[in-house]
Amino acid sequence: MDGQRKSIEVVAAIIRQGDKIFATQRGYGDWKDWWEFPGGKMEPGETPEAALTREIREELAAEIRIDKFLYTVDWDYPQFHLTMHCYMASLLGESLQLIEHEAARWLSREEIHSVRWLPADEILLPLIAEELQQQPKP
Repeated sequence: MDGQRKSIEVVAAIIRQGDKIFATQRGYGDWKDWWEFPGGKMEPGETPEAALTREIREELAAEIRIDKFLYTVDWDYPQFHLTMHCYMASLLGESLQLIEHEAARWLSREEIHSVRWLPADEILLPLIAEELQQQPKP
């Protein structure tokens, strides 16, 4: 990797409710209309957990409980290198508002391949399918 290449460190929440996970569709940029897990960039000095809680509040006006660390994805996009720390999470309330995304869906294990995922997010699908086979925590 050359020194010119930009690196971006982000966090993502795989929000689970029962046997479904929450997916969001990008409404802007080069990857408009592709699907992703909600989250965003970490601020300097912020822990991944704090960044994720803040990003979900900003993007979805929702509060989450972070249940466990799932995986860190490293992916080379054409314009930058992405490091994405991914966590399984649960909603603490009932409401979700789409502030930055154009659409969202709750997807079951059988439906997770029904949308066009961003390449870095797609890496997570086998891990998520495995998670959805296990009973959710109360």
